Amino acid sequence: MKTFSALLKAGLAALSIAAVASADEATHPLRTHSLYMPFIDQDLQNRWFDFGGDAIINTNKHVRLTSDMPSQTGFLWSRLPITAPNFNIEFEFKVSGKGDGLYGDGFAVWLTKERAEMGPVFGNRDKFEGLGIFFDTYANSRQSHSFPYVMAMLGDGKTEYDNDHDGLRNRAGGCEADFRGKEIPTKARITFSRETKVLRLQLHTRAWDSWDDCFVLNNVELPRYPYLGFTSVTGEVHDHHDIISVTTNTMEKAQKASSQRNNNNTPPPQKKTSVMWYLKFLAACAVFGALVMAFKLSRNANDMKRF
Repeated sequence: MKTFSALLKAGLAALSIAAVASADEATHPLRTHSLYMPFIDQDLQNRWFDFGGDAIINTNKHVRLTSDMPSQTGFLWSRLPITAPNFNIEFEFKVSGKGDGLYGDGFAVWLTKERAEMGPVFGNRDKFEGLGIFFDTYANSRQSHSFPYVMAMLGDGKTEYDNDHDGLRNRAGGCEADFRGKEIPTKARITFSRETKVLRLQLHTRAWDSWDDCFVLNNVELPRYPYLGFTSVTGEVHDHHDIISVTTNTMEKAQKASSQRNNNNTPPPQKKTSVMWYLKFLAACAVFGALVMAFKLSRNANDMKRF
């Protein structure tokens, strides 16, 4: 049985590697817009991101945009814009604090033409141009939905955020999301395609390895080269608002990539394809071997029962 278990594990491992390699064919990491511990270099700076306001960096844990204190504003902004037409951004965050009844105000993630301009909209400027997604934990007025609430606004550079009504007049999409004070890692994933003009937000708040759709927006027009930002603000109510990691990838359809290679008379990546087939072959052999071993063990056990 130990041999059977080992063979089965080998087969599953090979299949897993093959699946990951296949999934990565059209996805490329964007280091300029990704952020991980320890967040800063020897000069106490980050090559690709700016921190400011009341933001505090804990090199072993997170970038704390605002602490559980009143009247704070903090930001984290990419120094370069995103130039890729299609991309996804996955970030882990944590919202927590001592307040059991009143807490706030929340934080926001931005894909905008402007960057690092502090203001009243979750710590960012008003009348922004681009996308703002607000992780709102405090209700300024009576709403039909509960809080915390996640809401998207598409700014045209002229329209003010409807702060008195929690952005009700500006809402392009949203969902209720219990992301505050969770024991599991809370994450969000933004996916945008300039080709299809579709933007999607998924949230990880309920259970381990479980993602839920928050909203899907169609006909989305973002600035040609948007900056990525995270901001937060506290007033009389407050919380810790932490960004733990940011992973950004560019996306390219495999069919399009193949077409571009053919147009450029560039041979396809045979080496990578060969590796894929080799991994699949190993996986098939391992699974087949495991099945044969299981059959033999079962047959021997039946023979022993006869005697």
